[in-house]
Amino acid sequence: MKKFFKKPLSVLLSAVMVSSCAAFSLAPASAVETTQPAVAASALPDKIEDGAILHCWSWSFNTIKENLPQIAAAGFKSIQTSPINKVWDGNKNGDMSLKSSNKGNWWYQYQPVDYTIGNYQLGTEDEFKEMCKEAHKYGIKVIVDIVGNHCTSEFSAISPTVKNVAGSSTKTFHKVTQITDWSNRYQVTQGHLTGLWDLNTQNEAVQQMIYDYMMHVLEDGADGFRFDAAKHIELPDDDASYAGNYWTKILDNNAEFQYGEILAGADRAADYAKLMKITAEAYGTNLRLALEKKKLTATTAKNYRLADVSADKLVTWVESHDTYCTDDIPANQQYSSWMKINNEQVRQGWAIIAAQGDTTPLFFARPSGSQAYDPSESSPTTAKNFKNKWGDNTVGIAGDGNYFSDEVVAVNQFRNAMVGEGKNLVDVIKGGKVTMIERGTKGAVIVSVSDSDNNVNVATNLADGEYTDHVSGATFTVANGKLTGTAKAGAVVVLYTPEEADEPLIGDVNGDGQITIDDATMLQRHLAEFTNEDGSAIIDETDADLFKRCDVDGDGKLKIMDVTHIQRKVAEFE
Repeated sequence: MKKFFKKPLSVLLSAVMVSSCAAFSLAPASAVETTQPAVAASALPDKIEDGAILHCWSWSFNTIKENLPQIAAAGFKSIQTSPINKVWDGNKNGDMSLKSSNKGNWWYQYQPVDYTIGNYQLGTEDEFKEMCKEAHKYGIKVIVDIVGNHCTSEFSAISPTVKNVAGSSTKTFHKVTQITDWSNRYQVTQGHLTGLWDLNTQNEAVQQMIYDYMMHVLEDGADGFRFDAAKHIELPDDDASYAGNYWTKILDNNAEFQYGEILAGADRAADYAKLMKITAEAYGTNLRLALEKKKLTATTAKNYRLADVSADKLVTWVESHDTYCTDDIPANQQYSSWMKINNEQVRQGWAIIAAQGDTTPLFFARPSGSQAYDPSESSPTTAKNFKNKWGDNTVGIAGDGNYFSDEVVAVNQFRNAMVGEGKNLVDVIKGGKVTMIERGTKGAVIVSVSDSDNNVNVATNLADGEYTDHVSGATFTVANGKLTGTAKAGAVVVLYTPEEADEPLIGDVNGDGQITIDDATMLQRHLAEFTNEDGSAIIDETDADLFKRCDVDGDGKLKIMDVTHIQRKVAEFE
């Protein structure tokens, strides 16, 4: 729902100027598109790895920026973009075409033509900078997808700068040899992946090109990186005939968070994990299978399937953009995750991975408008199901709303509140129908994959008392070390008692523990009388908590003087 000003803000601006040598004026507030209020940065954990990542797959920079209040309110600590460098413009129709020009399949984002910031699918460099700046106001960090293994398959589209960075194209790229044996380490790291021009990652000039690009991305406001096709880039201790120091060079960049996409086959996963965090692909596959079969045990839920890698080095997911979008092969009965599990099952799986707290979970936002697979159709790939898979079919717009569903929000907030607590997983109901994840003695998440309601009566570490489910509002009781209640069919139950919040600092409207210019700006917006399209107030004096914060002088009214008080505090008188 769009929002607009009921009164001109310029009237307020002229009235709130502070008469002091250090006074300042405030920029006019602009209308916003989001429907949820921003949350304080203090509600999110300090570290990216302690929170959850929202993969804003194929969202434009402006789309991400517009949705930041909702993303923060949903409890996500960070967002992950699609690749932001210049990419191939295939000028073809496709599954995720741009609505405005009918071109730009999503996979073109993984076909670099130059290592400059900004592309026709996601937006300009200035828009990227503004998105990062706005994200940081909410305590949200930005992870950028780096495609440093290869360029586009269209050689003529590659920038001359890239082609000749090592002196000539024969030095910039590996010899044209296609990967045919996925168990052959040499081919996997030195061959061309599905025809894409493979960068000579052993070459120092190529390394420097990627490093300089990454430093530029950090300077523009990013906080971390995801490395696409990481297993296709050799390690320092690979066979001497093709080993290289690519990772040693580019990982030394002061980013807060870095992880590599390591998929199965000739992967040396444990060795990559010594350098950075890595993806737990096999775990996601196993989890989806359990959700599909509706048999999810505690053993399955906690087995990350990488025995030689510690959990804190893993990025986990229920599904990724690859598992969702890989080509379906009906002849082999192979289908991607869009057909295997629905949104309810995604929420169940998310509760399993996010509640545990020892890995960093990534939530993939499915395409906007995508729907569940219709089994009544003659085949999974009928025209109707194909449309269900892709939804609105447009690069740039936000994904579907599953990321701010009640279950996902409650689990994210639970995760954020449980940082540092240990975990304990137990089967509540035999047969893999109901699983519980306890975090220390503070809280528990119960996940049901059952088609029927189940009575819960299980030993617990929680303190005695009554607990309210943060999703449904149902009551669960702990007495004499036993947790009792009812787990509804398919439900995610979130049980814990949030800690009492400290008394807010007078004048600290956004709740970040400081009195800043942003506080004055926020209060101006409140006083400007934002309204919904139906004329109802978005923020008014019935919002007790916000009213208390905005009423700086405590006279029971929101008025210009309250803005003046905040401005005086921010003005830093000497």
